[in-house]
Amino acid sequence: MNLLDRLIEQAKNPNGALGSFMLRIMNTAHSPMNKWALEQIKIRNEAVMLDIGCGGGKAIQLLSKRNPNGKIYGIDYSDQAVKDSIKANKLDVEKGKVDIRQASVTDIPFPEDVFDIITAFQTHYFWTDLEKGVKETFRVLKSEGCFLIIAEIYKINYHMKSYKTREEMEQLFKKAGFNTVKFYENKRWICIKGIK
Repeated sequence: MNLLDRLIEQAKNPNGALGSFMLRIMNTAHSPMNKWALEQIKIRNEAVMLDIGCGGGKAIQLLSKRNPNGKIYGIDYSDQAVKDSIKANKLDVEKGKVDIRQASVTDIPFPEDVFDIITAFQTHYFWTDLEKGVKETFRVLKSEGCFLIIAEIYKINYHMKSYKTREEMEQLFKKAGFNTVKFYENKRWICIKGIK
């Protein structure tokens, strides 16, 4: 396996010291994009939120700041990401404001209609089954809740074989049951917002 493939694998499923290092890099590199994406939505004061593929936990920190009296959950299928995310959000975890678990987007460990907002920062192109992941997200989202997929455009073009265009993504969201699909885009980033 060449170096690029090893780094992509660590970005996809971080583990060990190299995985922890990759998570720190992603926390820093994705921060401006994450802030930009969250400007596209209103977060009510006591929202219940889920961050899918929570990685190193920086997006959870951002969600916590924007939602002072809410509850934030994070899931990631990487054991290393869960550990690093808990460590990055230690105080909020201890207070019970943040709850981080190891889980897959295709089998989200929550009942129906739980979350006001669900985010997926720089992760959907790694999902093993995008259709099933979007359907699962729809299932656990409250009525009128919103789901955001946020990514760098070049990573979508690099990693995705299908679901690269707005039309394909809109069809995917509508097929899962979303009533409204909106797109926010600049030269580098895209934010896809589905409203249940």
